[in-house]
Parts: sequence; structure tokens; C-alpha cells
Amino acid sequence: MLRLTDIRLPLPDGPAHAEAELRHAAAQRLGVSPGDLASFRVARRSLDARKKNAAVFLYSLDVELPDEARVLAKCGEGSGVALLSEQQYRFPVQAPVAIAERPVVIGAGPCGLFAALALAQAGFAPLVLERGQAIEERAASVDAFWAGGALEPESNVQFGEGGAGAFSDGKLTTQIKERRGRCRKVLAELVAHGAPGDILWQHKPHVGTDLLRGVVLGLRKSILALGGEVRFSARVDAVVEREGRVAGVRLADGTEISTRAVVLAVGHSARDTFAMLHAGGVRLEQKPFAMGCRVEHLQWEIDRAQLRDLAGHPALGPADYKLSHQAAKGRSAYSFCMCPGGSVIGAASEEGGVVTNGMSLHARAEVNGNSALLVNVGPADLGSDNPLAGVDFQRHWERLAFDLGGRDYKAPAQSVGDFLEGRASKEFRGFGLVRPSFEPGVRPADLSRCLPDFVTAALRDAIPAFDRKLRGFAEASAVLTGVETRSSSPVRILRGADMQSVSLPGLFPAGEGAGYAGGIVSSAVDGLRVAEAVGLTLCGQSVGDLES
Repeated sequence: MLRLTDIRLPLPDGPAHAEAELRHAAAQRLGVSPGDLASFRVARRSLDARKKNAAVFLYSLDVELPDEARVLAKCGEGSGVALLSEQQYRFPVQAPVAIAERPVVIGAGPCGLFAALALAQAGFAPLVLERGQAIEERAASVDAFWAGGALEPESNVQFGEGGAGAFSDGKLTTQIKERRGRCRKVLAELVAHGAPGDILWQHKPHVGTDLLRGVVLGLRKSILALGGEVRFSARVDAVVEREGRVAGVRLADGTEISTRAVVLAVGHSARDTFAMLHAGGVRLEQKPFAMGCRVEHLQWEIDRAQLRDLAGHPALGPADYKLSHQAAKGRSAYSFCMCPGGSVIGAASEEGGVVTNGMSLHARAEVNGNSALLVNVGPADLGSDNPLAGVDFQRHWERLAFDLGGRDYKAPAQSVGDFLEGRASKEFRGFGLVRPSFEPGVRPADLSRCLPDFVTAALRDAIPAFDRKLRGFAEASAVLTGVETRSSSPVRILRGADMQSVSLPGLFPAGEGAGYAGGIVSSAVDGLRVAEAVGLTLCGQSVGDLES
């Protein structure tokens, strides 16, 4: 098979180019007839809109045809034609016929689900323990909370089947570099379990919360069909240790489960789990994170600023953005997890705290676009060398936001104009053009009262700078909603090259909560890597190098 790169085609009249157009472009590049192409697929598509009046899609295409060596030689170097060398994913071992104790996976987010899926496919029959509810019941609990109901501390936007990613834009972009086919494995499994096929080739793929729920359910069914087991409402309260290594886990109801391998994929909000591990002598350390708030603009205005005359083109969809600014005193401020055509949601997991996040459905058809505006937080800001100081820091500001929002899980919100001028927003003022989308609702306030001074200062410095890069970003009627504290884990659970805890063999810290990933794909890939290490360990083989 040959890989063709830099195929440029003008934007189509509809959502996508027809296969006939792409085949013709591939055949023209190769100097053959379209009928000579035995097989054909889109490998990648991105947008080049640097010239707004001559925007094009850039394609990479994979084709198969007779006598590829001759065609490749005829095209020559520099032609954008090369032999395809795509690494196929391979799990390193298969489980022995008899497994004395199956591995346990704690957490059913992207990391835990993919660790469990890989172990199940290799015959290890994993047991998945999830503190929250199955996705069907969880979605109902979250919807009820957003409608003004009670918070479920064990099953919410952070906890439950699918993890925090199940209520998000479902972005699948990642900057990780690996050569073992894990990223492709993750995307292919998502498609096999119900995600749109275009995530395999879109430059900025996303799934959307509505479709992710079905994908998560499909992954669970595959794990079960392969001999695994999934238990919900099964919070792990202790890791059982004997003779200096993992011997099992104990659940909140007192049930003890024996195992020699525990994959710890608990997510970035499992604060009680972090405390339990710390109290038990598992080595943790502080990790830098970030905090700030969500900003909302009219999506149409974002489209016009980014795409100008191309705004609304049927082939493009809603525009996104990614912005950063170096503020005073070494602070970096940046946009994060931009949700085109999305909404801002309540993401609390503890009573008495307000947490925001962003979410989009697959269609990205809501009126507003939103993103997090974050400022870096380092160990020097925490006032303590305790590994859990970052957790305490996050919790402090979440509780202040809860108080400022009226103590009923409504969030404090402020217009950008008022925020920049240092005055509190008032009822019916500043929310005319951009209506806050936050569920379960907002109360106008002064966000500086629930943000650290250095975060407030950095954001006031950054927003005008962002406006110079993205016209209209500092529009006075844009809305800020606080606080966003859960962009990443504030701790790292230390592990060695064998993927096991440096202080407790048999414990395999994994994913975003353990401090080794950020986002759906990187978390899932880390789950695969840790699953590989578990498989090798249980088979008595050396783990070797699983990093690359």
C-alpha cells in the first residue's frame, strides 16, 4: 500500500468530497487510471485556511494498486508518495490457560476501560471496579443534578462509567508520540464500538457526549463477552498489602478481593483514593496543574473571527481556537478544552463545591462556544510540601465558588467587561448578548473572590492579548463562569519503568489521575501500556521498554 500526502482539493459544496473526487486526485498524483486503484482510504484530512479566499483541504490517502514498486519508482523522491509503514498494535503476551487470580482494574474511564479491554482480549479476564454507576443510570443522575437536584457524590460528572470524558467534547487529539500502534488501536476500537468512522482521519477528531455514551456501553459489553467482569457502585477503600506487595483490594462494603495486580485508573478527582494511598505509604508527589474559569462567546462570532468569509461553510463546521499568553511574573495563561457549539456544565464531585467544565454534543450545534481559561499553578503556590496540598488548594477555591454562587450549586458568573474593569456583575447586566449556558444555573458575581489573586491578574493580562489574536475575545458581553480546577491531577503516583508503584509492587498507577496522561486518547494509551506491563508480569516475563 502507498501513502500519498499533500493532496490539495478546494472546499466541496457539501460536508465532504465524494470518493470519486479523491480517487481521481490520487490517480492523477500516481499517473495511473482511477480504475487501477485496488483499494483506497482517507488517512488524514486537515484544513489550510491561511488564504481565506483559497482555503483547501489537505489529504493523506492510502491506496493499493498492482506493481506498486514500479509506480513508486516512477514518482520519485519528493513526490509525496511513499510505501506505507504503519505499525500494527500487538499485545505482548496471551494469558496462560489457568489464571490463579485475575487482575483488577479500578476505574472505568478511558484508561481503565482500555486497560480492561486489552487484558480481556489477551485472555486475562479482568475485574473492573467502578465506584459510580453504569453509564445509563449515571447519565440520569447527572441530568437530574443539572436540573437542580441533589449531587450524587459517588456518581457524577467525575465518577461513573466512562469517566470525566463521558461528559465532554470528546476530543481525540493528542500530542503523545509512540511507535507501537497504540493510538491507532484506541481510535479503531472506538469506531468498532460506535464512534464515527471519520475520527480515523480527521485532523481534530471528536465524538461528543451523546455518542460517547453508546461507545462506553459497547466497550463494557466487549469486556464482558471476552470473560471480564464489571461491577458498579464498588468503591475501593483499601489496597491490601502482604509481604511488601499487593495482595488484593477491599471495597467499601467490606468485600475483599484477592489479586496480585491492580491497575489504578481512578481519574484526577479521586481525592479520597489519593488520601488512602498516602496514608498507606504509597509514594505520591505534587504535580503542577492549572485553574481558572470557563469563557463563553457566541459561536457565530468565533466562526467569523477565525474563518471570516468562510464562516458557515457546510464543509467546515463550527470553528475552534487555541490561545496562550505569557503573563507577568512567569505565569502562563491559556485556553484549554475548547468546545465549539457547546455548553458549560456543573462538574462537582464533592458536596459544598462548584466546579465547571465544558461539553459538546457531536453536532456542536449550541449557540455558544466555550473554553477553559487557565493559569499555571506550581508547588510554590501551595504553601506546603504535603503531596496532597494541591487537592486542598483546589478544594478551597471550589468552596469559595459554592458560597459565591449561593450555596445551591449555581456557579458565580461575570461578564468579561466587568471582570476586566474589576467590578461585580449585577443581575440582568452584561448577560444580554451571551447567555450563560451553565447548568444548573449562574449568579452574577465578582470572580476575583473565588480565584487566587495571581490567577485573576494573569487572566486580566491575557484576555486583551487574546483579543489581539482572536478579534472579539475581549467582547464585554462574553461570560466568565467559575471555577475550573479539574483540568489535570494535582498529584503524581510514582511508578518505575515496570509501570508499578515504586513503593508497592503489584500496584500499577495509570492514566490522568496518576499523573501520566491528559485527555481521552493519552489516558487510553496509558491504559494499554499498563495492561501490557500487567500481562507480562503475570506471565513472569520482563516488562522491558513500554515507553515508546
